[in-house]
Amino acid sequence: MDNPQERGYSGFMSKPDPSIPVTSDPLAETLHMLRLTGTLYCRGELTAPWSIAIPRLEGVMSFVVATSGALWLELDGMEPQLLSQGCLALIPHGTPHVISSAAGLAGEPLFDLPVEKVSERYEIMRHGGGGEMTRTMYGVVRFDDVAAEHLVGLLPQIINIDAWDDQTGGWLQSTLRFIASEAASLKPGGETVITRLSDVVVIQAIRSWLETAPTTETGWLAALRDPQIGKALALMHRRPGEDWSVDTLAAEVGMSRSAFAARFANLVGQTPLRYLTEWRMRVARSRLIDTGDGLAAISGDLGYQSEAAFCRAFKRVFGQPPGSIRRAEPGRAGPVFAIPQAANAG
Repeated sequence: MDNPQERGYSGFMSKPDPSIPVTSDPLAETLHMLRLTGTLYCRGELTAPWSIAIPRLEGVMSFVVATSGALWLELDGMEPQLLSQGCLALIPHGTPHVISSAAGLAGEPLFDLPVEKVSERYEIMRHGGGGEMTRTMYGVVRFDDVAAEHLVGLLPQIINIDAWDDQTGGWLQSTLRFIASEAASLKPGGETVITRLSDVVVIQAIRSWLETAPTTETGWLAALRDPQIGKALALMHRRPGEDWSVDTLAAEVGMSRSAFAARFANLVGQTPLRYLTEWRMRVARSRLIDTGDGLAAISGDLGYQSEAAFCRAFKRVFGQPPGSIRRAEPGRAGPVFAIPQAANAG
């Protein structure tokens, strides 16, 4: 697979974003705020026997689905899983894995296999021994914003969804069928449709997991699900540059100052203002990396009266000044994913 490229600041805006709906469900609002910085989609036409070893892909998540036939998925430390037609597996943490026509086959390194590059974000792989055909869709996506840093860390090693038997509304079944149709015909603009729909698949798969995930008494998800603390989190996420205080946040959610502070700390594990500072600094870090905005603009948007105060807060959170971050990671105008090119890419 090759490197998709994408420019621009894709994280949370430091000013209110009018595209984010204000809802009564902070968790749904937070999911809506997730931004994908890039998607690489690969259509596979694989004939048995075949086996592909996908290495660790840092900072990305991937999904695989068989649109016809079936495949085996193996992750270290887990039993092999058979994915029949329409079953989707989302691998949130870039964990190394093998997909194959039969369990136990030694995988050929992914980047040693040729691909036909259709565009920067869409490619086709034809591989195998000439036997029974399995058609696959394989997508690689990257979330690079503040909410994702919290959310992705909470996801399991793998999320499985049986799309064809989906009883929760059929969203994945219909979306995958549409992707398969676009991939088969490859009409003009089809790769754009496919990659955008792949983004939808990932977010909806995460949403489905969240709907069935075990509830917990504490933690970020528990806090988002709490009627009052979740509302406070949503306010900070939506308007990080506002002059929030414990008093104003408590008033917004209809709690006393002391009760709000205690409940927030119990659920989230830190004070409201500490959470707000860390959220602001992560927003700032995204802007430093992804834009050419100056420190004055960033610090002002995030509610700081001086660059010096902003720089001190940034260094407390990240252990280095803002300028060091920008020099070390000078923009994501280049490849979004650190994925080497296939040696024999077509």
